[in-house]
Amino acid sequence: MKSLAALLALAFSTSILTAADDGFIDLFNGKDLTGWRPINVAADTFSVRDGMIVTTGKPTGFMATERQYENFIIELDWRHLKEGGNSGLFIWGEGLPAPGVPYAKGIEVQILDLGYEKNKGAWEWFTSHGDIFPIWGATMTPVAPTAKNGVRSFPSEKRVKPSPEWNHYRVTCNNGTIELEVNGKLVTTGRDCNPRKGFICLESEGSEAHFKNIRLKELPSTGATAAQTAETYAGFQQLFNGTDFTGWKVTDAIKEVWKVNGLNVTAKAEVKGSNLDLWTEKSYKDFTLVADWKFISPPKKKMVNKIAPNGEEPILGADGKPEQVEVEEPADSGIYLRGSSKAQVNIWVRPIGSGDIRGYRVDKSQPMDIRTACTPKLVADAKPGQWNRFVITMKGDRCTVLLNGQTIIDNAQLPGVAAEGPLALQYHHDAIQFANVFIKEE
Repeated sequence: MKSLAALLALAFSTSILTAADDGFIDLFNGKDLTGWRPINVAADTFSVRDGMIVTTGKPTGFMATERQYENFIIELDWRHLKEGGNSGLFIWGEGLPAPGVPYAKGIEVQILDLGYEKNKGAWEWFTSHGDIFPIWGATMTPVAPTAKNGVRSFPSEKRVKPSPEWNHYRVTCNNGTIELEVNGKLVTTGRDCNPRKGFICLESEGSEAHFKNIRLKELPSTGATAAQTAETYAGFQQLFNGTDFTGWKVTDAIKEVWKVNGLNVTAKAEVKGSNLDLWTEKSYKDFTLVADWKFISPPKKKMVNKIAPNGEEPILGADGKPEQVEVEEPADSGIYLRGSSKAQVNIWVRPIGSGDIRGYRVDKSQPMDIRTACTPKLVADAKPGQWNRFVITMKGDRCTVLLNGQTIIDNAQLPGVAAEGPLALQYHHDAIQFANVFIKEE
């Protein structure tokens, strides 16, 4: 009897181990956000309460896993707390937001309350039952049924329960294909996704949402290439929290100029006064800075000096006067490096484009090769009103600037630049917006 009891106990324990050992791991431990990192949100945007991940929805942004995944199955339960609530699960996302927006490039699995369908366009370009679609530069082939407008796979069946009821998603992501099961049934598919390796992200988008029972099972790799793998942007930290000026030096006068509104940091035009640039409290040595910007004022026609390809300005005509050209310029601004207005990466519409380090370019006490290196190699600006992205790297006294993915300043030397100093967004009495300001210290 004892032997039989022992065998039965062993069999019972083995069956339990087999059931539990299904290859899934917990992506959320029910206690804290270990394994996750906020990207562009406030400290309290994502938190843990009663065994759930809770997002306030404010500011708009996302939280990502600490590591990337290629092929996997993810399961989670979710609910909204009010009608029309909005959120999302990003698959294979990048480590920073795409230029000018609060979301990562990747594939979104929609998490949307049924009340949202009261909006015009439901079942024309979106549904509330589990859409799959690429966002901000990602690509995907939609699988029928599909949206009439846009690249979006629709669910074949309406299975989402209204708030505040819980819904269950099971998402299989394998070799660039995503299959979504809603409350136990496969309803949506997207194929040929790029990227097909990246971070898993939870979205904050305006309203409170809850997540629990987040589990993941990795599947064998199918060899995602570098071109199919999302950028990690490892080590970058946000410099704006989306709600206030924590980490920045502000006065009452500066608050009259600069406003933080979620993603955007906006300077309004024509505020009188001086010392209205926005400086970080912290000083930085070697770093890489990401900053998005765009003009928000209508461009005005303006005559400006021509600038030679080597940076020489002005170019004198036969009459001895500076040669000029007409441009349509909405604003003038820039980013100060290491506490120096001379080490300024310019933002303006000029014949050489944005990105020149003007303080050195026009300093005739510097050798011509120094000045030329501080002149953009090409004009890479987007059209006025569109977002641009700077990636500025400082190492020692050398500066490299990428504008919209193109290298315009390549390892330019800035003689005499301080070894350390704060950063600033310049106020030139024009309206301009900044967004997605992140820094990685070397």
